[in-house]
Amino acid sequence: MNQRSSVESVEEGVSHQNFKRVWCSAVLTLAYQSLGVVYGDLSTSPLYVYKTTFSEKLSLREDDEDIYGVLSFIFWTFTLVALFKYIFVVMSANDNGEGGTFALYSLLCRHANLGIQPNDEKLSAYAIENSEHTARSFKLPIEKHERFHKALLIFVLLGTCMAIGDGVLTPAISVLSAVSGVRLKFTGLHENYVVVISCIILIVLFSLQHHGTHRVSFMFAPIVTAWLLCISSIGVYNIVRWNPSVVNALSPVYMFKLLRNTGMAGWMSLGGVVLSITGVETMFADLGHFSACSIKIAFTFLVYPCLVLAYMGEAAFLSRHHEDIQRSFYKAIPEPVFWPVFIVATFAAVVGSQAVITATFSIISQCCALNCFPRVKIIHTSSEIYGQIYIPEVNWMLMCLCLAVTIGLRDTNMIGHAYGLAVTTVMFVTTCLMALVIVVVWRKRIVIAVSFLLFFGSIELLYFSACLFKVPESGWIPLALSSILMVVMYVWNYGTSKKHQFDMENKVSVDRIVALGPSLGMVRVPGIGFLYTNLGTGVPAVFGHFVTNLPAFHQILVIVCVKSVHAPYVTEDERFIVGRIGPKEYGMFRCVVQYGYKDLLQENYDFENRVVSELIRFVETEEHDPGKGIMQEADTSTHMIEYQNHEAGALDSKLMDLNLGNLDTFIHRDESIKILRARESGVAYIFSHSYAKAKKSSSIFKKFAINILYAFLSKNCRGPDVALNVPHTSLLEVGMVYYV
Repeated sequence: MNQRSSVESVEEGVSHQNFKRVWCSAVLTLAYQSLGVVYGDLSTSPLYVYKTTFSEKLSLREDDEDIYGVLSFIFWTFTLVALFKYIFVVMSANDNGEGGTFALYSLLCRHANLGIQPNDEKLSAYAIENSEHTARSFKLPIEKHERFHKALLIFVLLGTCMAIGDGVLTPAISVLSAVSGVRLKFTGLHENYVVVISCIILIVLFSLQHHGTHRVSFMFAPIVTAWLLCISSIGVYNIVRWNPSVVNALSPVYMFKLLRNTGMAGWMSLGGVVLSITGVETMFADLGHFSACSIKIAFTFLVYPCLVLAYMGEAAFLSRHHEDIQRSFYKAIPEPVFWPVFIVATFAAVVGSQAVITATFSIISQCCALNCFPRVKIIHTSSEIYGQIYIPEVNWMLMCLCLAVTIGLRDTNMIGHAYGLAVTTVMFVTTCLMALVIVVVWRKRIVIAVSFLLFFGSIELLYFSACLFKVPESGWIPLALSSILMVVMYVWNYGTSKKHQFDMENKVSVDRIVALGPSLGMVRVPGIGFLYTNLGTGVPAVFGHFVTNLPAFHQILVIVCVKSVHAPYVTEDERFIVGRIGPKEYGMFRCVVQYGYKDLLQENYDFENRVVSELIRFVETEEHDPGKGIMQEADTSTHMIEYQNHEAGALDSKLMDLNLGNLDTFIHRDESIKILRARESGVAYIFSHSYAKAKKSSSIFKKFAINILYAFLSKNCRGPDVALNVPHTSLLEVGMVYYV
């Protein structure tokens, strides 16, 4: 017995060691892969930080204290914001592994009543779970105020729009900064040629987006790794050769000396210093592609020390070459390795731009899922890597804006001023949301949240105030772009919510329609009808409008509601919630289809067969346990029996292999046979072709928003039938006017 115990303990120890070895190997592999996706933007910042910081009033003096002060600001900003705030704190506030502004907002909405959600969203299993959790916990005073909910949504949209603005400015400043180094070797090369070469690279970059990043992703990590090793090695070389005492600049005393000696000029120069942490928000937003541990390891042990050495080396070079301030990065490169570093820098700029463009696609898709952006075409570019998408309309819009910025400004200093304002705004939004997460989600004391907000918020507001001075020059670009996007997003969200409110207030009583059946001449036709609606409870008004004008509907009617819940992903087991509407003889069902904000509607999804299998599984479960899960809806004339699928796939394979001619030998229940016979007769998809109009008593602003802006967006966006891949041969559209 003792011998067996010792053998088992040895085996457990070996298996535990194997597990640790496999886990460490997997984490290190992810850390290496994250270099090419997460840190492309952050690692290219040394191309333009010093150049932008010393671009205007701040000049270099003989004592080098200005250089030391700027380096001290860069080091402590990089350490406090990038390392301590994002790596140690913000990374821990992920939403089931997802990061970014929308992830924090979704996390807050699931733990407290802070979001603008439809009343019927409690049908969602996620909402039910979180509503119970919220009921057991304390209530925040701000939860009762609807104005705060709207203000929070606008605040989140501001951060999101500024993040989209990064997708315009990052490719422009990165590519232009990398290409401008060629003028050191060809002094007679005019600036126009640099702009033309940059535009060609940008056009090629955006033109290749439809192929997807997965085709060249294997090159990204080696390029960024080589880039980080190059700039850190050059940094060490410059420190040793030109000024080893530059390490003294890591003392925070030099920051105060810089502000004291330079005054307003030093304060305004902070708009260039903040460019050293561009990309930290992208690092958080791309968390879903990797684990938090892998990103922390890559940043702490490679990215952070390499970038610090690069900034220190360039400062050491500048301390001996004041005249090269506007071309210090390429001037600091030793002559024998100039061209290899130039080539790697160009590739690194493309990689950083690619990461931001892909992140912009993901942000837009999340906004569409949460009804904050008009429906656009989303294409899957990879069958292996989940989440890699391509949005044609957004891609060409970004390309045109990038070319306009590059040609219009023609200078990395001007682009950097606009870039800094966008970056500081996004970071401050994240800080405010994190303060709420600390209280609402982590249940920490308010003092901790306030301390976090005051410490990091004051740092970011300091940089934000410096960037505001650049608004008349080029800082207006992200403000104008984000303002337009915010208007589009808010009007779309407002119009969609008003239409949903109209549906909620004009639900139809099924009993009344069926009771009036003989007088209307209503008949039931063979087949299954899928009636799409945004309602999770009750019967939508479009159904009453449909049967009033055409008094007939299908033998089996399924009211389908596609819902986006405040969670990144929904498993297939929880994708469908099936219920019954009215008595059994009505033949009416409801099917709520749940998607997370990171889920994508699958183009080749066999929706018809999946819904039919869920209906059969539901009626069979209902017969075994008729009283299971009964929940009364707001319309008391109907009831819904919820059914969650925990055996996904068990019946799907049987249904696909089913011979409809031998139904009686497979299923002996009449209702199941009736559903399958109706499926064999055909399926029709019924959509509401609706028009929203403001009421006559509405204000002029509401009339402008609904009758003009929302109508224009609705007319030019993708229709819901196209987004859900409904076959045109089976589509029925019911025209209806919504007075909101």
